[in-house]
Amino acid sequence: MRQAGRYLPEYRALRAEKGGFLELALDPEAAAEITLQPIRRFGMDGAILFSDILMVPMALGQRLWFETGEGPRLAPIVTTRAVLDGLESGSEALEAVYSTVRQVRSQLDPRVTFLGFAGSPWTVATYMIAGQGSREQAEARRLAYQDPGLMQALVDRIADCTIDYLTAQIDAGVEAVQLFDSWAGSLSPEQFERWVIAPTARIAAAVKGKAPVIGFPKGAGGKLAAYARETGVDAIGLDETVDPAWADQVLPEKLPVQGNLDPLALIAGGETLDRAVDRILSAFPSRPHVFNLGHGIQQDTPIAHVERLLARIRRG
Repeated sequence: MRQAGRYLPEYRALRAEKGGFLELALDPEAAAEITLQPIRRFGMDGAILFSDILMVPMALGQRLWFETGEGPRLAPIVTTRAVLDGLESGSEALEAVYSTVRQVRSQLDPRVTFLGFAGSPWTVATYMIAGQGSREQAEARRLAYQDPGLMQALVDRIADCTIDYLTAQIDAGVEAVQLFDSWAGSLSPEQFERWVIAPTARIAAAVKGKAPVIGFPKGAGGKLAAYARETGVDAIGLDETVDPAWADQVLPEKLPVQGNLDPLALIAGGETLDRAVDRILSAFPSRPHVFNLGHGIQQDTPIAHVERLLARIRRG
């Protein structure tokens, strides 16, 4: 997950030249180069689009910027119907992403699968309501309880935009798409059904037949099986907290999975890394499995450890 980034010197050099993260993500030439960097260095089987889940809020009318050392900010925050109704949608940010996809597609070896992505409606909504990443997503959870009508309107608008966004990514050249629900684990079972499963199922149904959809409900835990059954996604991403042997037992038979190496085990390296890899490889004896991290690669990850991981996987 998130193959490219600050652990690669070639990424750091390009960022120093171009500026901040958002400047890179909105520059199709730079974003295409970053997408291709891990493929050139490591020979990955899949290329992951370099972008951000907050492109959709930008397209829906919020202003996005990044505070140095603190992360993304969005304004105006959506806490009333009037603010939501006052947002004016635009396509400029998304057009930059589609241009990136076309540039990558034209340069990518056809044997390498090209993956696009978007944030799932619940996770995107948490940022739109708080204006930033928030502790335990309390602002969004509170709004969902106090004004479920407003939350439903917001989630529906995000889902509509996401369907168009993923479809356009596919039309531009990606071969599979992933829905990142990074904050799915903060919800109760009932709220999880309404704000995670239902909108994900709607998006998956709209995209089905165009490209495979991978669902990644981070932190879902015991709700993972229901997510797999009810959303209709084509594959499930497992975060690092999921026991892979348990997942193999509870998920629908033959449903492909991806994951779920702890990014910190990759940083540790050595025998710790080897044991973690072996445990994952042995967990899925008859299930299709895409080896992956359980979340994004960390900026202090040694490149030698990535090379060791790839060598170990390729040995089988």
